Amino acid sequence: MESSWLKVSCLLCVFGFLREIRPSEPYHAEILLSDWYNVTQEEVNRSVYPIGTYSYLALLIVVFLITDFLRYKPLIIANAFTGILIWSGLIWTKTLLGMQIVEVFYGFYQAMEVAYYTYIYAKVEKKYYPRVTSHTRAAMLVGKLFAGLLAQVLISFQWMDFRQLLYISAGSQVLALLWSFLLPNVKQSIYFHHQFDVNLEIAENPASQNGIESTNAKSSVAQDTAKPLQLLWSHFCSAYSNSLVLQWSMWYAIGLAGYLQVTTYMQVAWKSFENEPDVVWNGAIDVAFTALAALFSLLAGYLHAGRLKSRTSLLSLALLSALEGGCILLSSWTSNIYLSYLGYVLFGALYGFTITVSSAELASCLVEDSFALIFGINTLIALALQSMLTVVVVSETGGLNLNTFEQFTAYAFYFIICGLVYFIAVIVQCCFNRSQSSKRHETE
Repeated sequence: MESSWLKVSCLLCVFGFLREIRPSEPYHAEILLSDWYNVTQEEVNRSVYPIGTYSYLALLIVVFLITDFLRYKPLIIANAFTGILIWSGLIWTKTLLGMQIVEVFYGFYQAMEVAYYTYIYAKVEKKYYPRVTSHTRAAMLVGKLFAGLLAQVLISFQWMDFRQLLYISAGSQVLALLWSFLLPNVKQSIYFHHQFDVNLEIAENPASQNGIESTNAKSSVAQDTAKPLQLLWSHFCSAYSNSLVLQWSMWYAIGLAGYLQVTTYMQVAWKSFENEPDVVWNGAIDVAFTALAALFSLLAGYLHAGRLKSRTSLLSLALLSALEGGCILLSSWTSNIYLSYLGYVLFGALYGFTITVSSAELASCLVEDSFALIFGINTLIALALQSMLTVVVVSETGGLNLNTFEQFTAYAFYFIICGLVYFIAVIVQCCFNRSQSSKRHETE
């Protein structure tokens, strides 16, 4: 069993590494705004990127249920195949409509990450969850670091132009697709194939082929069909009836929504700087961003492991959220692009710390089998919030129609206000608890 879980973990990690080798990603805005495509910066900002956000939101919950029903591996294969379509599409298309279609596929590609992260939980024993989780996430971070470094080297030495990076991204998805076929099949999933397999049951019980027993078997199948929905509803009610789960879920969703919005549009903001350098350092910035985020995530795990009380964690996140807003202001209010780079990297580091703490706090309140469901729902809420931010801040119709730098000012105050609200909530909670404690002492 020891070698079995490690083998599965290694196979999945290689897939995650290959999937993340997308050197075109740090230069995505540079590529879209090049002479190859007939689009403007405003069109990319308002008519291309929002499509990916809406697509991700629309497909996430559907993908989660399909992933569990199809037992993970088919969706992992489909994820790699979709990646091939995306980066091949970017190579061949030249129109705004073509780019919008690519964004729809990109939303699907992002949504299908749930198959990667939950496959391992259906394949290994619970006691290995912490280790395999760290392995799979580390593999994706290493892949992203490698991609950023590779992109920066190729661009700095002018061995490739921005658009040629798309060929490497498409090629890595082909390798990921081929590797995905080596992953073992999953016989039992969390909900739709939980501890039963009808075909196996009939094969192992030949007597069930005759009259009465066959009817009983059909009745059993009908009951088993209802079990997934009952289990889903049970996990949902059990989780969200807990006030701590609600508190940390809200924080997780709010933080993720802001993070996705900032990382999606930052490259477009950098294209607006007057002192844009001759060598575009997006690859190096992506490496620094990922490395610091990983380092601060590890630091959060070390500090949080039984050392911080829940209330202390919440106060620290309230403070760090305000600092995240400050980093975004630094990125958008300065006229020096290098200071903007610095603010962005620091934002990534602080987010890595806060999301790790909120995830750990949330996980500690959940039943183990419900991890994927609750984090999936929270991600769906985050995407709904991100879509609302997009409509309010970016949209020309019904929104504020802010320019690029004004948008980032809005995102900055989004984090600052959220941090302030949570800080006030913690103070009020502390005062209430002290008041209740005093009343009990007086009664006694």
